[in-house]
Amino acid sequence: MSETPAPAAPSSTAKYMTLLAAFLGWLFDGFEMGLFPLIGQPALKDLLGPNSDPNDATKWFGAIIAVFLVGAASGGVVFGWLGDKIGRVRAMSLSIFTYAIFTGLCGFATEAWHVAVLRFVASLGMGGEWSLGVALVNEIWPGKNRALIAGLIGAAANVGYLLVAVLSMVLLSFIATAKGMFLGIGLSEEFTTKLLSNSAWRFLMISGALPSFLIFFILLFVPESAKWQAEHKRGATSHWAKLDLFGVLLGSLAALVIIWAWSPAGVSTVPAILITIVGLGIALFGFLYPMRKYIERAELVNAIKPGQGSAIVKMMLFGAGIAAVALLGTWGSTQWAPRWVLQLEPDATKHAKEWTLFWLSVGAIVGTMVAALAAGRFGRRITYAVLCVASIGGALLLYQGNTHYDGFFLFSTFVAGAATASFYGFFPLYLPELFPTAVRATGQGFAFNFGRIVAAVGGLQTANLMKVFDNSFPKAASVMTVIYVIGMCIVWIGPETKGKELPE
Repeated sequence: MSETPAPAAPSSTAKYMTLLAAFLGWLFDGFEMGLFPLIGQPALKDLLGPNSDPNDATKWFGAIIAVFLVGAASGGVVFGWLGDKIGRVRAMSLSIFTYAIFTGLCGFATEAWHVAVLRFVASLGMGGEWSLGVALVNEIWPGKNRALIAGLIGAAANVGYLLVAVLSMVLLSFIATAKGMFLGIGLSEEFTTKLLSNSAWRFLMISGALPSFLIFFILLFVPESAKWQAEHKRGATSHWAKLDLFGVLLGSLAALVIIWAWSPAGVSTVPAILITIVGLGIALFGFLYPMRKYIERAELVNAIKPGQGSAIVKMMLFGAGIAAVALLGTWGSTQWAPRWVLQLEPDATKHAKEWTLFWLSVGAIVGTMVAALAAGRFGRRITYAVLCVASIGGALLLYQGNTHYDGFFLFSTFVAGAATASFYGFFPLYLPELFPTAVRATGQGFAFNFGRIVAAVGGLQTANLMKVFDNSFPKAASVMTVIYVIGMCIVWIGPETKGKELPE
């Protein structure tokens, strides 16, 4: 295997254009992710009809979030694979196009299952954008700045969540003005009324198509990673094969069968548990398949060192474990807060769910920055363990410390958001450090996003736990925080990478 010259250092302009593109991509990714938790209830009420069983809306809410998480997991591997094969920039453009267009199409849905299908396709792009943007930024920015950059990338998605809350509040406050504006530009009375009814959920979904314009900026101004170009030049990127993606398809189908088993149209508890065990095994095999086949081909031509392949797979499994803990804690607990607050404050004129999302987002922005900087200063493993402890405390403060909507509730929301979302500033720093350049996008895409499948299965149990606790959000969400104890243990299995450069 011939030596490859070290890639030239990127220009200052290239570095900042890359950071801006990744920041905006993840910001709009957060905007898309934040839409459904905020508007899911009015959307499902509209789609299911006024005579539907209220429990059906709860089950559909959980199922759609679960389908989204499975799609994001699939997209993380597929677009990560694409980024390692054709380059970070082109693959990132495709991922943003996918999540923007299909989120916008959700605004035209007429059935609950339409939203589920469209959210699944959109989430393919959302999962891919994370792995590609993080890989690109880490490969272009020097090591000493990566903790700060990771915090900014983690904060970006939560700025997107913040925009959802602000846009929703502004729109609801000026809905009559908005209606007049739409009528003024020639839209029909019937279409405008439908567009802005039920908390204007259709308009908000359609607005999710706007990030597609970001693609032009990326293709024009964002340079390709020099590290990836060097790997491409020496032939290390040629060992990916399209047929291997059938493994991801198999894994996705297995995960969707698990979602179906726990959905309103699924099976009873015991068969659902059996389906889950078998399905997770098939999903793990399928999502790992492209990497395993790549390793086999690369080892035949000495493109990777002996034993490096098994080390890569071990890091993928370790990364998926620590990501699953954080994702399950978020999606099984704090993501339900905007729905829970409607029980505490039924008066929609107070914008209770919007303010809840607002303060969750503000807390998350602070938490992601603090977590990344702390990991850079104190080390990766100890920081992750402390974040787990903080998340338990923050979630319990929110769900056990409040019985009505007031200032303390919003303060608790801020604390819970800061604690439970802090991991999303940590992962952009730590996960790229686990994988060499030739497989970085695929490896970290699997690690972060396969955790979403575990989170999807676990998140579905929030609705089942609510049944056990007489439909109590606080009790069900509090039980879900036990997952962080597992995270405090498994993080010590992984390597400490503080002070080390990205592996080549």
